[in-house]
Amino acid sequence: MITTVTLNVAIDKLYTVEDYKPYEVMRVKECTATPGGKGLNVTKVIQLLKEEVIATGFVGGHAGDWVLERLDERGISHQFVKVEAETRTCINIKDLLNGRHTEFLEPGFTLNAHEEARFIEKFKELLKTSEVVTLSGSIPKGIRATIYNELVDIAKKAGRKVIVDTSGNLLVEILKSKPTMIKPNRDELEAITKKKLQSLEEIAGVAKELQVAGIPIVAISLGKEGVLVVCEEGTYQGKPPVIEAVNTVGCGDSMIAGFAVGLVKGEAIEEIIKRAVAVSAANALTAATGSFEQADYERLLDQVTVKRWAD
Repeated sequence: MITTVTLNVAIDKLYTVEDYKPYEVMRVKECTATPGGKGLNVTKVIQLLKEEVIATGFVGGHAGDWVLERLDERGISHQFVKVEAETRTCINIKDLLNGRHTEFLEPGFTLNAHEEARFIEKFKELLKTSEVVTLSGSIPKGIRATIYNELVDIAKKAGRKVIVDTSGNLLVEILKSKPTMIKPNRDELEAITKKKLQSLEEIAGVAKELQVAGIPIVAISLGKEGVLVVCEEGTYQGKPPVIEAVNTVGCGDSMIAGFAVGLVKGEAIEEIIKRAVAVSAANALTAATGSFEQADYERLLDQVTVKRWAD
């Protein structure tokens, strides 16, 4: 069982427009809405990969009810802590003229210590039947900045593997708790080191430092270049074939799902990387966030290359 944690759930809306112009009235050609927040994107992809998963976190208000209804329709198991405040909405505007995306991410609700405590008790209960945990995205206002650290510590004491995908101060703080895996991108890695990383070799060097310091798997997502992974077995680069991306939002979350499935199956790292890169690329071929077509995934799985770097 994989447990996914989404503390800052959202309704993700994709607006498709022709030639997006700020400060003007824009006619939306197409609009899609899906349950979102990085952790729920992970959840949806894990389910499509046919692995058992349960989602948890916070939801609130009518928007939160809508999210739970959509998860029920998909047959996704969930145990969320419900609060009175309204779940946020995040908007992604895709410009058909140039393929670029503009995102508007609401900050989300403000919670209190009592609601946080309720969630921690829920989390401990779910760990009893979980082998791998994913912690993704931002946290609501009012929650302690060290909440991810506490969750990682609880999971590790229970003997569970923990993948963390976050950014900013949350990423800096989580390095202290040494989860099983982190997945920063190049910009986030540069923010940690406070220096520009000019080459893959420099990126691998920083990742190796983090791995030696106690994080078993350090995966650096590289966009269309795939992922660079440093782990006990060595340094690997997984690379997808060239594709025409439709929507890149959720690709990183799909990659996390691929890693989580591989860890729960106990696969070799090369196979885990191959799945993670393939499902991330397959996600880019769909308009929906945290989704893929099985045919795309199977085709890409045969085309992903995983190369081990020389020690």
